[in-house]
Amino acid sequence: MATADSEVLTGDGRVPEVGAEQHEEARTSHAPTVWPMRVPARHNRILAALVERLNGDLEVQQLWKCANVIASDRLNMTDHGPVHIRIVVNIALRLLRLLGEAGVPYGVVTNYGLHNEDGEVVAVLAAALHDIGMSVHRSSHEQFSLVLAAPLVRRLLGGFYEEPVLTIMTSETLHAIIAHRSDMTCLTVEAGCVKVGDALDMAEGRSRVPFEAGRIDMHSLSAAAIAGITITRGQGKPICISVTMNNSAGMFQLDMLLKPKLASSGLQQYVEVTATIEGETERRLLPVYNL
Repeated sequence: MATADSEVLTGDGRVPEVGAEQHEEARTSHAPTVWPMRVPARHNRILAALVERLNGDLEVQQLWKCANVIASDRLNMTDHGPVHIRIVVNIALRLLRLLGEAGVPYGVVTNYGLHNEDGEVVAVLAAALHDIGMSVHRSSHEQFSLVLAAPLVRRLLGGFYEEPVLTIMTSETLHAIIAHRSDMTCLTVEAGCVKVGDALDMAEGRSRVPFEAGRIDMHSLSAAAIAGITITRGQGKPICISVTMNNSAGMFQLDMLLKPKLASSGLQQYVEVTATIEGETERRLLPVYNL
């Protein structure tokens, strides 16, 4: 199985572009996935083992594929399959570690006396499973994700944690999954990082499938206007999110998608967001629009 680096953030915190091979992966409807998930586990032994389990789990991978059949093939929406999942996993982990380095306490540490490494496991697993409910339907997919994820979380964490910690980790992961819904308040930073990580998968590569299918709307158009995203340590806050746009249509992604999710994530006080338009002229995204 080939290995791809494109889902792992670069050393400077930039979210890499998605390659053509992974676009082809997004179009396939059957597991296993073409590319394994790569996550910088550092010294987190359980996280490394969890990622290895996810890379070998055909049930989870097929749920990602089924979610993308609903989203991309049937609804002509942006990618919600394994490419999206790998990107969100790595962004969520990046955000969480920046908060940890700044001394922001994780939920599992504050309330249960666990460790930061356990918070990383919660964020990664929740990000990996947050959209599997899309395999049932787009409407209320967060609730469907919760139902499908409950037994999967216990199975995927089995052997890593014993009771009652296994139940704690399961509860925290399920909270982070359901709380990625826009109108639901996150009660832990782990959940907030999953929600914001989900919103930050907005770069132009994600809109390629609906664009090629002829789906021209504000979601696909604004995603095509996002040239790049970089996540670094901020000057006055723990996290700085820098967004580069090739067209001001990208403001829709920031104002209508990122802003409300950030507001309900519980992370607003820790995050600064800047957006710039590259070049002297804006890229023309659409030659003509017909109703």
